[in-house]
Amino acid sequence: MNAMAKPILKESEVDKVNAAFKQMSAPARIKWLHAEFGSRLVLSSSFGLQAAIMLHLVSENAPEVPVVWLDTGYLFPETYQYAEQLIETLNIDVKVYQPKLTAARQEALYGKLWEQGEEGNNRYGLINKVEPMNRALQELGTDIWISGLRRSQSSTRADRQFAEQQKQTLKVYPILDWSDPQVSAYFYDQKLPKHPLESEGYATMGDWHSTQPVGEGESAESSRFGGTKYECGLHLDSGAQDFQI
Repeated sequence: MNAMAKPILKESEVDKVNAAFKQMSAPARIKWLHAEFGSRLVLSSSFGLQAAIMLHLVSENAPEVPVVWLDTGYLFPETYQYAEQLIETLNIDVKVYQPKLTAARQEALYGKLWEQGEEGNNRYGLINKVEPMNRALQELGTDIWISGLRRSQSSTRADRQFAEQQKQTLKVYPILDWSDPQVSAYFYDQKLPKHPLESEGYATMGDWHSTQPVGEGESAESSRFGGTKYECGLHLDSGAQDFQI
């Protein structure tokens, strides 16, 4: 299916996924999605602290689903190394998407956007995250986006449903209801490698300039963007950013 032939999503698809997921395990959710929607699916991965879970679930239950990796050019060296390890270990089909402007060119034209307050950070997110993801969805001809968001990760995700519609894209979260102990148990049971920076106090993972280790008594949310926000722009409330525009 190409970009021109994509169906217009109906609200009933959101309801259908939300209803089905309530009674299913995460592996069953992945299998069901693939049986229902086939080539319309894509998984995004940041290769962050918990990325191995969704990558493993998809590789085991729907290996045909392509994986989009948004490489901002500002990831930690350890993240690049971890990504290569997971790609080789899980034998996944990864499509790397990068900003149209390199990191060096962005800084030459705009300076360090992440140091320029809300406006700069928003522009940074659009250039490095939102536009590449838009492009990935369009070029791959997909309109159902699987992500590993969980409600317990932040206050901005606490009220999400398993599926939500954002413009023409249906966003689906198969492990949305997983607790932190479930995450730890899955890593242990499946013998999945962990991100090397987890042992250094990082509770969440993003670009090197906007992610810090979590101090004593601090939350994971406080370790991103100097505590001013948690989301980079990809996972705001439905309709807040354009996908498949």
